[in-house]
Amino acid sequence: MDTQLKRGILEVCVLAELCRGQSYGYRIQKDLAQYVTLSESALYHILKRQEQAGQVQAASVEHEGRLRRMYSITEKGRARLTEFREQWQEVGRAIEFIEKAAFQNDEE
Repeated sequence: MDTQLKRGILEVCVLAELCRGQSYGYRIQKDLAQYVTLSESALYHILKRQEQAGQVQAASVEHEGRLRRMYSITEKGRARLTEFREQWQEVGRAIEFIEKAAFQNDEE
């Protein structure tokens, strides 16, 4: 998969996961593991970029005597998801065209 495309999809996956509720890095990585491969370092880079862009907010919360960084999605993050969905629908139409134009004869 194209690196830029994968990066964009991973970023949106993180936002979508946070739509389920506030979470922390390890939990996000674990929950997404059944859908996408996402290393811990990549996840934290994504979260940092999203926090800087105002798409997520982070807060330190004490959990079992330790501080845990909890992330939640913001309105900007939700707007990014909506934007991605609209763009993905266009990509879907392009893929449909490619399938018909380039591979239709292969199936006959």
